[in-house]
Amino acid sequence: MPQSDASPPRPRFRRSALIAPAALTAVALVLTACGSSASEETSSSATSCVDTSGSTVKVGSLNSLSGTMAISEVTVRDSIALAVEEINAAGGVMGKQVEIIGEDGASEPTIFAEKAEKLISSDCVATVFGGWTSSSRKAMLPVFEDNNALLYYPVQYEGLESSKNIFYTGATTNQQIVPALDYLKEKGVKSLYLVGSDYVFPQTANRIIKAYAEANGMEIKGEDYTPLGSTDFSTIVNKVRTADADAVFNTLNGDSNVAFFREYNNVGLTAADMPVVSVSIAEEEIGGIGVQNIDGQLTAWNYYQTIDTPVNNAFVAAYKAKYGANKPTSDPMEAAYVSVYLWKNTVEKAQSFGVPEIQEAAGGVTFDAPEGLVTIDGANNHITKTARIGEIRPDGLIYTIWESPQPIQPDPYLKGYPWAEGLGG
Repeated sequence: MPQSDASPPRPRFRRSALIAPAALTAVALVLTACGSSASEETSSSATSCVDTSGSTVKVGSLNSLSGTMAISEVTVRDSIALAVEEINAAGGVMGKQVEIIGEDGASEPTIFAEKAEKLISSDCVATVFGGWTSSSRKAMLPVFEDNNALLYYPVQYEGLESSKNIFYTGATTNQQIVPALDYLKEKGVKSLYLVGSDYVFPQTANRIIKAYAEANGMEIKGEDYTPLGSTDFSTIVNKVRTADADAVFNTLNGDSNVAFFREYNNVGLTAADMPVVSVSIAEEEIGGIGVQNIDGQLTAWNYYQTIDTPVNNAFVAAYKAKYGANKPTSDPMEAAYVSVYLWKNTVEKAQSFGVPEIQEAAGGVTFDAPEGLVTIDGANNHITKTARIGEIRPDGLIYTIWESPQPIQPDPYLKGYPWAEGLGG
């Protein structure tokens, strides 16, 4: 968007920016684990119907295979299946073959809760892998706590939560949103426009972003929400254009991103004049959006298909061999794949499929993941994550333009950030 001669020049984002300035590097260094302990308010007396006396053990896969979130969650289901297939081929878990019981959450939190209850109480699964939106997770949380069962949740989220019955294998706020804000600050961004879906994650994430902005001299020029599945963004995009912010922070989820970026491109906004930083767009969404509508835009995640390591190259090759050469890998599905292996490693450390034994053994369990080494923090059931800022290129893939020098310890309650005091309620 052109600027008047009287306006100061807007910061530009160079494709050659491969490392962050020293100040950002310092912020991204590993933090002291200071999140509150995982909730103790679980029912240890809940009766489990899990049967491990035979040669198999059942696990649940609960993902949106229909509805607005299916665009994102089908690949999560696929990566869970890939991990189980690999584990079974290598001998299973404690000598038992893993059997998946799959369910469709249908993009509705109440259905996620109902299906979780079914998997736990009727199918008698040893654990469940899945969920995406924070609304779905929060709907399932009391089900898992009341039954003293386990959910492995694979998607970045807004933080300010921990439970002994949930293992969070996606990023919490200090491993994704805070590094993204630090990156923008170091690039000279002084104003933001916030656009998000109208539910828990975007609303809470934007409260955190506004607290950060106030403490770091950033102006919030606007804040808009739209229901999940919305496809009309003409009004919001026009408000974004006239606000003339330095950048947009995008917390839209699901197929709303398709409509938003197409409208963004239609009105002539580009990454060169008003970049968008997204925290819920990964490689599989780019094809639906159309790379021509999102070329040059930024993402904040912990994993990209283009990470060039032997472990990731093997993972990408295995995924494409199973699902097709044109199927990309992405952060949430990688975190889901990782979650299956973390469950396996924890079971084997505990020498038990029992929930109390797994909870007791989880702290310090590691996995050499496609994103890099991850470790479970037993204080809050989150894992260490390497933060990465990526740029979307014309080939439809995302390339790292900055990463933290080492994995960041999870701080779900942002106790290490004075500006976040009081956000936890």
